Amino acid sequence: MNPANRDLSSVLSRITNKLQQDRVVSDALQKLRESLNVDRVVLYYFYTQWKGQVTFEAISEHKYSIIGSTGGDDCFNLEYAGLYLEGRIKATDDIEKATISACHQDFLRGMQVRSNLVAPVLTHGKLWGLLVGHHCQDVRAWKISDIDLIRQYSNDLAFAPSISDA
Repeated sequence: MNPANRDLSSVLSRITNKLQQDRVVSDALQKLRESLNVDRVVLYYFYTQWKGQVTFEAISEHKYSIIGSTGGDDCFNLEYAGLYLEGRIKATDDIEKATISACHQDFLRGMQVRSNLVAPVLTHGKLWGLLVGHHCQDVRAWKISDIDLIRQYSNDLAFAPSISDA
């Protein structure tokens, strides 16, 4: 095989591997969405200063997509990052009655969220991003089993090659 063909083969192999890895993550989010029976599950990646982008998403057919959304919640800061670094899982049953800031409520309302469940994705001891379940149709009383499930998925996703190598 000549060097040009070998280089092309190597590039195509890496692209194929990345697509397969991304498919595994997408499938996992879809299974989590169905298991939690929520309208949307997203994987939000922090790229700098607690700003980032929705990199993966699973949505019900009646909700609009937020894939690729950037900027994030302007209320997210180092205090929240520290809590998530410690493994905090945040279950908000009703954003209108929660003790969260007005700007955070506005952020969630903008995505039509009524209840949400947030778990950290930690890789190499750092906060890579957040795994988030959005319940949009009405408020939701999260159960311990819901919290355990999102915790397990966030731990498993932290080892996915497309995430852990980021």
